[in-house]
Amino acid sequence: MITIGQLARYVGVSTKTVRVYHDRGLLPEPDRDASGYRRYNANDVVDLIKIRTLAEAGVPLARIRDLRSATDAEFQQALREIDDELTARIHGLRVTQGRLRQLAAGNLAPLPAAVGTYLERLVHWGFTPRWVDLQRDLWILVFATHPDQAITLFQEQAEMVAEPALRQFFLDYDRAYDLDADDPRIDDLARRIADATRERYGANYRPELDAASEIPALIQGTVNAASPAWRRIDLLIRAQLDA
Repeated sequence: MITIGQLARYVGVSTKTVRVYHDRGLLPEPDRDASGYRRYNANDVVDLIKIRTLAEAGVPLARIRDLRSATDAEFQQALREIDDELTARIHGLRVTQGRLRQLAAGNLAPLPAAVGTYLERLVHWGFTPRWVDLQRDLWILVFATHPDQAITLFQEQAEMVAEPALRQFFLDYDRAYDLDADDPRIDDLARRIADATRERYGANYRPELDAASEIPALIQGTVNAASPAWRRIDLLIRAQLDA
């Protein structure tokens, strides 16, 4: 027969934990000796090891208590279910670990190879590093939040930027970053972009009528937050398209 302190040391838990298990009905209270101290036997050690193992596996104490009264078949079935749950948790942790390693390497999220090629072309076409970095972050955001629609939107923008006349609008937009919000060049750029938008999509085009408008809005909101000039360009374009 051993004391509660010895039991705790053998199993690797604290005496407080043993008392909690008694209070929760997981481990039956043992007989006490003439001095009133709890005395445990080998079966208690085995039972406590089982309880500790289940608890460390993340099994709720209430479920462990139920398992204490389960038949052998029920107990084995429960163990298989717990094993499956652990396997799923381990898989999830490995996925999270992989993402953390990507983050440490500077890769926030995997992007299609076409996006990488597109970003390289932006550099070749004369866009600023600031714009290229912003585009990378935006497409990471879009592919992470709207993977089903992202590739279609990306292809549409890539085709637009590939056209020299339209690419010039993007270049002018990029270079307007440092302009004062009241600079008249902003008004001229907004007017030209609005005219090109109507020519491409029709005279009655409205941004809010786009079926995937929440994605462009997400992108535009991030762009607007980067520069007061960019924010005013967007406001002017919308005002002209709504006119």
